[in-house]
Amino acid sequence: MRASRFLSVSAVMVALAAPAAAQQAGNADLAQQLSNPVASLISLPVQTNYDWGWGADGDGFRFTANVQPVIPVSISSDWNIISRTILPIIAQNDVTGPGTSQFGLGDTVQSLFFSPKAPSASGVVWGAGPVFLVPTATDRALGSGKWGVGPTGVILKISGQTTYGLLANHIWSFAGSSSRGDVSATFVQPFVSYTTRSATTWGLNSEISRDWIGDNWLVPVNATVSQLVVIGKQPVSIGGGFKYWIESPAGGPDWGLRLVVTFLFPK
Repeated sequence: MRASRFLSVSAVMVALAAPAAAQQAGNADLAQQLSNPVASLISLPVQTNYDWGWGADGDGFRFTANVQPVIPVSISSDWNIISRTILPIIAQNDVTGPGTSQFGLGDTVQSLFFSPKAPSASGVVWGAGPVFLVPTATDRALGSGKWGVGPTGVILKISGQTTYGLLANHIWSFAGSSSRGDVSATFVQPFVSYTTRSATTWGLNSEISRDWIGDNWLVPVNATVSQLVVIGKQPVSIGGGFKYWIESPAGGPDWGLRLVVTFLFPK
């Protein structure tokens, strides 16, 4: 009798544990997809950056909230177009000079990646397409005042729980305010991340910017950790980390913090 009760309780525990384990595995898969810039997953990251050390005297501060919707669109049985938008909202003090402050929108960067739905035989994922610079800045100090265009691409590999790859673009200006300087800028982002089975992701990346006109480099290193949770039925990734600027021009930042909240909309 006791043996049959024990087996019945064990069966109930297994039945309850199986969906929980499946949900945990599903959450880990969603978390890892966030490390893939061309994943077939609708998401809305809001990335906030706090950077100190701006300005000639090093006392300046800049807050940037990047609203970054990612929308994949199926165009055939084998291909997607992934739209990635970066719209910055900026507040800064003592950056352009002592006692100055600005608040408003920055320029929008719009990328379109044409990407195969399936990885290659070796497990490589890639995407390529155009990138556009749109002069949406509401203050002269927050944007370039130029329209721009260029190529963008990403290549990555998912090896077990690790994702590593490289995203890059280059933008040349072609129109805009004649009183503003031309734009010729390269952006390179190497990245690596590890996602645990409990949907925690540890990440390390750099976001290297090269201004060819002004002969300036910006080279931050970002170390982050994030956790995917489900609030009600809404999957949300919440994370943050530390930023250290290896290279920046005179008046550039020294260090910063990053917080990211990402809303996921799996199909």
